[in-house]
Amino acid sequence: MRIIQADEITQVVRDGTMAAGTDLEPDIMDALTRARDTETSPLSKNVLSLLLNNAVIAKTEKIPLCQDTGVAVVFVEIGQEVYVDGNLENALQKGVAEGYKDGYLRKSVCDPITRVNTGTNTPAVIHYEIVAGDELRISLLPKGCGSENMSALTMLSPSVGIRGMVDFVVDKVVEAGPNPCPPVTVGVGMGGSFEKAAILAKKSLLRPLGEPHSREDIRQLEEEIKQAINEQGMGVHGFGGNHTSLAVHIESFPSHIASLPVAVNIQCHAHRYKKIIL
Repeated sequence: MRIIQADEITQVVRDGTMAAGTDLEPDIMDALTRARDTETSPLSKNVLSLLLNNAVIAKTEKIPLCQDTGVAVVFVEIGQEVYVDGNLENALQKGVAEGYKDGYLRKSVCDPITRVNTGTNTPAVIHYEIVAGDELRISLLPKGCGSENMSALTMLSPSVGIRGMVDFVVDKVVEAGPNPCPPVTVGVGMGGSFEKAAILAKKSLLRPLGEPHSREDIRQLEEEIKQAINEQGMGVHGFGGNHTSLAVHIESFPSHIASLPVAVNIQCHAHRYKKIIL
């Protein structure tokens, strides 16, 4: 049994929250650079250059990448051999709140009925999973409203087949237009149940950008959907070109024989995430 102090968890979540808001991971920067270098639209190429410059300034000056610093989504994998000395939920929520406060990140979370701001950008949305081992793995995924609002979920009939799934995903990204601030990363959850598909779609965004799926058939679907989206020509921020989507990530789960749940969760060009291992 390995003991991890709750205060340690709060500290690393605080630091990770601040870093997520200001510092894009290398895989995101590399993808944006490749997009800029291969972009066919002069206007979109210029916008991509501006986005890259903005990312460098944000990292150097420790200021937010975007004024919308998002709702904090946290995925927690708890090893069966880990014991947290203290309240894990409180430690995570406190870390998020301190990160938004100390990092001067905009606090955008409010009550859904009264619309009164909580003042701390908490409660964060936290998903827990018990796994083997003695590690605690925490993934931070701030989601801005522009991209989050373009998400969609449907319960397809299995009779529509894979083609129906592909069409649904492509249509939703195209319908979103410039609202999610493309070039986007498209997370897709396929199978399971109503809520499982949505969580899979969001969790897929944590995969390193463009890293292919372990299954060949899913890899092919990811590439097919990405190509279909980019062929529409909407481009960066809607200015045209060949880079509406940087990547499509699909995660799947077995589902009922009479059901085919499909969820789409879109992430903007400022694909902010951080991973912590204790």
